Amino acid sequence: MAKPNPNDRKYTKEHEWAKIDEGNTVTMGITDHAQELLTDVVYVELPALGRKVRKMQPFAVVESVKSVSDIFAPVSGEVIEVNQALEATPELINKDAFGEGWIAKIKMDEPSELDSLMTAEGYEEHIGTNPH
Repeated sequence: MAKPNPNDRKYTKEHEWAKIDEGNTVTMGITDHAQELLTDVVYVELPALGRKVRKMQPFAVVESVKSVSDIFAPVSGEVIEVNQALEATPELINKDAFGEGWIAKIKMDEPSELDSLMTAEGYEEHIGTNPH
């Protein structure tokens, strides 16, 4: 069963999360619900450092034993850090999707883009796990 979605971040309909770090930076990854749907993650194609990304455009790939899925940027900006640990241990996404399984850090161009993302409660309603 999926872990609860932390309230300290925002969510996309495509199952990514974005957590505000300091300044205009967010750490992002995929939700626990997404990793459950994917099953065992076997490979992560990380974005290049310095890459400019646009909100809701594919910028990374997660491959599992049953499918290959594009990962969409939750905000527009520049990739300033990637989780190198995923290259050797992609299963971190399965073990800790909201922690050690993060994918990238993005310096946002427009922090107001976060306003259009869902809260944890909204995301749970979206995936049908919120009884409200």
